[in-house]
Amino acid sequence: MGNKTWIIWGGIFGFFGVALGAFGAHGLGNTLSPEMLNIYKTGVNYQIIHSIAILSLGLLGDKKFFISAIFFSIGIVLFSFSLYIYSVTGNTFIVMITPIGGLCFLIGWLMIVVKALKKSK
Repeated sequence: MGNKTWIIWGGIFGFFGVALGAFGAHGLGNTLSPEMLNIYKTGVNYQIIHSIAILSLGLLGDKKFFISAIFFSIGIVLFSFSLYIYSVTGNTFIVMITPIGGLCFLIGWLMIVVKALKKSK
């Protein structure tokens, strides 16, 4: 995948992060308990942060960092979306995958450091 692909994915994830955030604030604000709304907002925050990171990596255009974009994308799907589903449905089974998404975020950030420290060939 090239930098254009990551720019597009960063935009898609960012768009849906804003849309889901607005839905949470305006559509779920009176429906969810404050605790569940806070969990939902955590998903939105992590999605927006990592959308910007994906977009930035795409704009940077250095392919050695694209592995981080992959891990950030997987993290958004596993972490943020599991929190959305959990907060709306109360299904505790789904939150079992949330830590895997968090681990993907951590690996993505670590890979940025590792790839930056690695000498170019």
